[in-house]
Amino acid sequence: MYVLGYDIGSSSVKASLIEIKTGEIAASDYFPKAEMPMHAEQPGWAEQDPAMWWENLKLAHASVMQQSGAKPEQVKAIGISWQMHGLVMVDENHKVLRPAVIWCDSRAVPYGEKAFQAIGEERALSRLLNSPGNFTAAKLAWVKDNEPKLYERIHKIMLPGDYIAMKLTGDISVTVEGLSEGIFWDFKENQVSRDVMDYFGFEDSFIPPIVPVFGIQGTVSAAAAAEVGLKEGTPISYRAGDQPNNAVSLNVFNPGEIASTAGTSGVVYGVLDEVAYDPLSRVNLFAHVNHKPDQTRLGVLLCINGTGILNSWVRKNMVPGEMSYVDMNRLAAQSPIGARGISVIPFGNGAERVLENRDPGSSFHGINFNIHGLPDLLRAAQEGIVFSFVYGMEVMQQMGVDIKVIRAGNANMFLSPIFRETLASTSGAVIELYDTDGAAGAAKAAGIGANIYASPEEAFGSLKRIEVVEPNHAKREQYQQAYQRWNRLIQHL
Repeated sequence: MYVLGYDIGSSSVKASLIEIKTGEIAASDYFPKAEMPMHAEQPGWAEQDPAMWWENLKLAHASVMQQSGAKPEQVKAIGISWQMHGLVMVDENHKVLRPAVIWCDSRAVPYGEKAFQAIGEERALSRLLNSPGNFTAAKLAWVKDNEPKLYERIHKIMLPGDYIAMKLTGDISVTVEGLSEGIFWDFKENQVSRDVMDYFGFEDSFIPPIVPVFGIQGTVSAAAAAEVGLKEGTPISYRAGDQPNNAVSLNVFNPGEIASTAGTSGVVYGVLDEVAYDPLSRVNLFAHVNHKPDQTRLGVLLCINGTGILNSWVRKNMVPGEMSYVDMNRLAAQSPIGARGISVIPFGNGAERVLENRDPGSSFHGINFNIHGLPDLLRAAQEGIVFSFVYGMEVMQQMGVDIKVIRAGNANMFLSPIFRETLASTSGAVIELYDTDGAAGAAKAAGIGANIYASPEEAFGSLKRIEVVEPNHAKREQYQQAYQRWNRLIQHL
């Protein structure tokens, strides 16, 4: 018997099939093998056709079923994870009205900023825990203002995972976690925000019925069963945005527990048990998957846009030949801690929320033509990425997040020994690396929602810790000196 997870990304759609008894991945695959296209009609825009997510889900599903030899009736529950902050709109016939405005689309920034001022900064932060910013609500405001005829046809709005649930079940619903990431949720009143709905003039009917993150949210329809290759009646019993779900996949549910990713962009995600916010809105707060009116569980999300993308840029533009990332790491290790005085500012992937939405760009500082070489540049780039993490983690600590252990998947920048040791030694936190991914986490969480597993401990008891990276206390001072030099540059910039 199995539980199944789908992870709807902006690059690909992944499916993972988990054997219930052992907790092991029976099969996993993703489609397309090349990245899904994004359409950008103007600079700063990013759209995708939701139908593309659905078609790639079917391909990934067929692959894992074929690999495992599983039968449709052996799948006992389904979980869904998705790229956060997107906007999907459908009419009364559940027809998508326009391409989804996805997470990295920045056209709605002015709408969020005006709402922040109109609602009042303190009121918005204390109730929404964020500025409306560039999130789903602001994106809907852009549609209302710029595409009024289309806006009039809206029946319901959804996040990407809600769209997939609609395709599977035929019904439209949303979770509190989803509403909070769209900046529609009032945490003081525990309801859809009247401030947001009234300021933007949104119709209340746009918001679908609310279902729990864990629990039977719907069942696979006959039409979807035939189209995908599932059994009619299979329950959808979990769904969450990709960063809360990444935390789930690492068994991060409780206050003080921390999850991290370091792909193109990087995230540090911690759990709080009290309502809090950053007065400067440098980090985001959303309802975590186990948040309830009588149990506060908030996800504090630090996002660094310029993470692995800097390492990738260095490889494309500064490294000779076809040198691999492993070879780059070996070369970088030839340079000492602090890269002989070079500091790299990694913010070359757009405005950074942790810098109060400033965009200083990426830059290299302190290069001496007589002593520095490629190893120093490679190490400095990785250290610059780490230092941006530490800079943001200090904001999280000011809010009460106690960062002692960081759990991460063994992937992307966490594959680099320099990245791992620099992060552990500069922050003082222990890093635990695990063999998991978002689709596998969604599958196990679906098992919790369907009461197949009695608790998170049972569901994630098979989670494999691959490696533990302790801070290098003997070299902590050297790392701190390099970080403080970097920090002074940020203050100057």
